[in-house]
Formats: sequence, structure tokens, C-alpha cells
Amino acid sequence: MQFGRIVAKPTSPLSQEAPAFDPQREAMLAMADLLAKILDTTVKIPGTPFYLGLDPLLGLIPGIGDLLANLMGTVILGLAARLQVPQIVIARMSLNLLINGTVGAIPVVGDLFSVWFRSHARNADLLRRAATEPYRETRQARLYVAGIIGGTAILLLLAIALVLWIVVKLWAAIAL
Repeated sequence: MQFGRIVAKPTSPLSQEAPAFDPQREAMLAMADLLAKILDTTVKIPGTPFYLGLDPLLGLIPGIGDLLANLMGTVILGLAARLQVPQIVIARMSLNLLINGTVGAIPVVGDLFSVWFRSHARNADLLRRAATEPYRETRQARLYVAGIIGGTAILLLLAIALVLWIVVKLWAAIAL
């Protein structure tokens, strides 16, 4: 009897055929689906088409709520690595967590965004598709990642410019 880490049977990431049924792989995918459901869609909000999970509720805790939710979401990334999905899929999943964590840091607006965006459900869906369908590199996946990185860089530069503008205006107001 062997104890220790459970790793799915390795499959070549460049393989063109779908992986054969493996109970360990299915268990890991089911764990990712369950975690995504807990974090994103546990309870339906009455009278609306929206579901609420633990992620937006944790986001209400100032300072550490979004951090805790994203740390729990990284379990799905760990499962993706163990299932040896393509790196571009892991990059997309990481970007989903980054977007959720960044916007989620904004009080109230971030929590509403988490209810709508459902980064963990998106990641579980990406994981299931990557782990069960034949691998094929798509230009769309690369463009998505490049667009998100480029958009993030532009937003970061705009935020820095806004902060500098505010500092200059405040400095000018104080110096008078």
C-alpha cells in the first residue's frame, strides 16, 4: 500500500486523443467542480437569476476576505497542474483568479463583481474541458491571455497616472 500524493496518470500534453477514463482524474475534476460550486454558486438569491457562494461572502471581510477566497481558488490551479493540463489553460485560470482578486479588493463593487464573474466556476469549466478533451493549441487562447495581460498593464499604468495626477493636484493645493 502506497501513501502520499495522488497524481493522475500522466498524459502527454501534446497528445491529440482524449485521455482514457481514469477514476483518479474524475475524482480530481469532481473536487474542482465541488469547490467551484461552494465558492461561487452555493445559494440562489431569491427573485433573481444569480447565485451566491462563499467567495463574495468572504470578500465582505475587510483586508483578508478576498485573499482567503483566492487562496481556496488556487486549489483548482493545483489540480490543473496535477492533471497536467496545457500551460496556456493554467495561465487563463491564473488570470481569472487575478481579475477576481484585483476587482474583488474594491469594497462592495468587488463583491458584486465576484457574484457575476464566478472565477472559480470558470476555472473548473476550463479544467474539465482541458482534462477531458483532446489538446489543441488555439490562437484564441493565446490572444485571450495576451489581451488580458495587455489590458491589465494599461489599467495599471492608468491607475498610476491617476494617483500621480491626484498627488500633483493636492500638492499644488497645499502649496498655495
